[in-house]
Amino acid sequence: MVFSSLIFMFAFLPAVLLIYYILPKKFRNIFLLIADLFFYGWGEPILVLLMIFSIVINYAAGLLIGKTDDKKRKKAILIISVIIDLGMLAFFKYTGFITENLKIILPFLNIKVLEIPLPIGISFYTFQIMSYTIDVYRGDTEVQNNLISFGTYVSLFPQLIAGPIVRYRDVDTQLSERRENLDQFARGVRLFMLGLAKKVLFANPMGLLWDTMRETQGRGAIASWIGIIAYSLQIYYDFSGYSDMARGLGNMFGFEFLKNFDYPYISKNITEFWRRWHISLGTWFREYVYIPLGGNRKGKARQIINLLIVWMLTGFWHGASWNFLLWGLYFGIILILEKLFLLKILDKLPKFISHIYALVLIIFGWALFYYSDDVGGFKALAEFIPSLFTGGFISDDALHISVSYLPMLAAGLIASTPVIRKIYDKLKCKINHFEILEAAAIIILLIICTASLVNNAYNPFIYFKF
Repeated sequence: MVFSSLIFMFAFLPAVLLIYYILPKKFRNIFLLIADLFFYGWGEPILVLLMIFSIVINYAAGLLIGKTDDKKRKKAILIISVIIDLGMLAFFKYTGFITENLKIILPFLNIKVLEIPLPIGISFYTFQIMSYTIDVYRGDTEVQNNLISFGTYVSLFPQLIAGPIVRYRDVDTQLSERRENLDQFARGVRLFMLGLAKKVLFANPMGLLWDTMRETQGRGAIASWIGIIAYSLQIYYDFSGYSDMARGLGNMFGFEFLKNFDYPYISKNITEFWRRWHISLGTWFREYVYIPLGGNRKGKARQIINLLIVWMLTGFWHGASWNFLLWGLYFGIILILEKLFLLKILDKLPKFISHIYALVLIIFGWALFYYSDDVGGFKALAEFIPSLFTGGFISDDALHISVSYLPMLAAGLIASTPVIRKIYDKLKCKINHFEILEAAAIIILLIICTASLVNNAYNPFIYFKF
């Protein structure tokens, strides 16, 4: 079940909200847990057992760590829980990749490639659940003694299957003491509708444009650039839209989740881009990998090694394919170069030049990201990159397609900047009874998005496969 589906918007969500607010507060967490597990098990119910296993293991680990004063025993319990968590993630996500590569490297062993279905959202909830046990071990958060509250945290459906990655200590108090109110609920509705519009009105058309351009024969260099720019917009609106919907849903149930995107395409360097893109993942790797490795405290050479490790892991977190490793190292190397000397040079350049520098590198990065083994791998990537610079200007077919998508492409580019937000803030200050106008706009958006979902079957979520 996805947020941008009619069954979620007009059946599941209204029913859950109605029952949630009818129930006394003491029963709301247990109801949420039941609703969360139902939501997750909608597609494949058997996978709910995997999540329940993770909840029980890490809940028990937290209790054991909290009850012992022996540092070695605490560390042993933490290591065992992390091995179990990462072991499950590796088994489901990387077994096929490992056996496939072993078969190529060791053909004489006749190794069978194992294709294991990937549980949706396992990368997200595994990192979430690990943040709890690690923070309990460090003493950064209190032990959660209530299994229902802990299970609700892990399985909370608004951010369960595609983030943002919510650290336990950020919602600890909210699990037991949240105070739902009308203003927060209204803010949640606005955020959800904003995310839905991003997904349905921008991400889906940009995805179709990218697919069409990619498949157009003899499209020309301009068309290739239009295509990869469309994909860059698709992945931004797809993921940031989902994050906004998740935050909005959280607000509807009394939770506050941290912002996951902050207009990343206005960045003037790659360092700034990764402060603005998928903020929760960057925070997780910084706090639970980079800093424990030593961060920048042990000299430049060690810092470079630490950054390479973090970005290699960041790449593989996204998927079991060599292109994701290449994508991670690509950004890791750029970030290292910026830390060493590039940032000093970029700071002296006009802002529009540094902005172009960042956008070009980001767009090339998305080309690396897209061409996994599922879509042709390195061979397809090697064919696409030259097409950005060769093959003529633009074919007639590609020109016709580009013109038809031009208004949406232009709107997508503008909306990826803070321009719309600034206009919204000014109107809010100047117009009396602005909330009435805003409510009308939300209803219109809902009607438009619903009509689009009814008329179009194209509605993928890119990050579901991670």
